[in-house]
Amino acid sequence: MKYIKDYKDGDRVFDIYLCKHKTSAVTKNGKPYDNVILQDKSGTIDAKIWDPNSAGIADFDTLDYIEVYGEITSFQGALQVNVKRIRKCQEGEYDPSDYLPVSKYDIEDMYKELLGYISQIENTYLKQLLQEFFVKDETFIKAFKQSSAAKSVHHGFVGGLLQHTLSVVKMCDYYCSVYPLLKRDLLLAAAICHDMGKTRELSLFPENDYTDDGQFLGHIVMGVEMVGEKMRQIPGFPAVLANELKHCILAHHGEYEFGSPKKPAIMEAVALNFADNTDAKLQTFTEIMENTTEAGWLGFNRLFDSNIKGTRLE
Repeated sequence: MKYIKDYKDGDRVFDIYLCKHKTSAVTKNGKPYDNVILQDKSGTIDAKIWDPNSAGIADFDTLDYIEVYGEITSFQGALQVNVKRIRKCQEGEYDPSDYLPVSKYDIEDMYKELLGYISQIENTYLKQLLQEFFVKDETFIKAFKQSSAAKSVHHGFVGGLLQHTLSVVKMCDYYCSVYPLLKRDLLLAAAICHDMGKTRELSLFPENDYTDDGQFLGHIVMGVEMVGEKMRQIPGFPAVLANELKHCILAHHGEYEFGSPKKPAIMEAVALNFADNTDAKLQTFTEIMENTTEAGWLGFNRLFDSNIKGTRLE
């Protein structure tokens, strides 16, 4: 198949894609049309069906796999598909792995490495807390392995949450080797738990969209609720330690303007904030560079609040 990232203006389209989203609309002249977002593992592209009632357009809905015939056009600087025909596909006509973005690292290998860090935790309460989630809770483990770390921006793929978490843990482990005042058990536990609320904030692929709970509460609040619930099941869990871990989770975005309910008040929370921010931004830049063929300046990026440029060697 031809992946979405490889299309250019004027190309013909005749392949199977996942319909990630579908909505109906009306032109200024009162003519109905459909907006569709097509997806494969390389990305998404907008598509327009200007005559949804024509004989060549079969009935289909969101999350159906559809064979699309059309043409790539450019509109306001973005590519889109002008759809001519659509056929709804049946199981066996497509390989789902072609349509879901997946981490380039092996998920089981990453999870085994994460478990290795958990085995190093010496504090009995923190180790038991982590084992309750990452060793004993099969439902949580499955969701954690499959979840993305974001709907977009960074790590927006299957295994993205695990990949991001492991990167943050590794950076925090390095911080501990350089700054011995850091409480290693607390910081690593916080790094492992900091984004676990995303297993409830975002639905799994192919939807990868905000849940109702995610819209109402967000992953930071839900993460604190999740660890609090497990802590209450562990007899004698120290109150100060519980609050320190919860604080690290609450403060890991660093600033109120970035959705952080608290600003870092302890050294471990500061370290976690920097590790989380570093991995998120460097992964974002990595994904930008991997998905562009443009040379030179790439334009203004909202996350970096700057006009950005790649520095890859020729």
